[in-house]
Amino acid sequence: MLRSCALAVAVSWISLTVGATPLTQQEIVSLCGNAEDAAHCGRLIEEVQLKRLPNLARRDGAQLLVSLYPSGSATFTDSDDPVNGRSYSLWDFLNPINAVVLYSTAGESISFIILARTTNRRFDLPAEPQLSPDRLHIVTADVCPNRCINEIAVWRVAPESLVKELVWTAGESWSDVAATWKDANTLAIEYTPSGTGKAAIVERKLTDPTWMRVTPN
Repeated sequence: MLRSCALAVAVSWISLTVGATPLTQQEIVSLCGNAEDAAHCGRLIEEVQLKRLPNLARRDGAQLLVSLYPSGSATFTDSDDPVNGRSYSLWDFLNPINAVVLYSTAGESISFIILARTTNRRFDLPAEPQLSPDRLHIVTADVCPNRCINEIAVWRVAPESLVKELVWTAGESWSDVAATWKDANTLAIEYTPSGTGKAAIVERKLTDPTWMRVTPN
């Protein structure tokens, strides 16, 4: 799985989305290997996805316009302000829940946005979302040495919201962490333990007591 955190980090830390037309690891490496920075990487990926997802979105200069359902559009405008600048790129489409995934950069920080097309509601996520097979949950794995929350989180998908329910933090220094769904109730978490250089996988059921349950605000 690929992950990112600024260009070098962008090609090494982006995991693949479960969606209508996810890019393969090889495609991302090919597209972003010579990108100038993380924002440029996102734009290169967007060029491919705009062709694969016709009528879902279009680019008009600094503006990315995403179609809503059944009508209307949502606009995301890039800004090159040196302090508060931000870029947005089309990343993928989660067809089972009719939601668009956007890739966003602000300086060296990278995040993802889920846009619900039926409500125009937007949900900021620290890492790329992975949708569960039953469409009821999303998992994010935001683990890295710098500028990360360093947690694996499970979010509940509802018609009007996306709510963080479970959080788990590794008890040791891990790198190259990616979480995918083995089934609707089980996560397969791939990681490289510090100092080993060898990938390992641990499974966590959503009912596992090691999860910390998030109290709703």
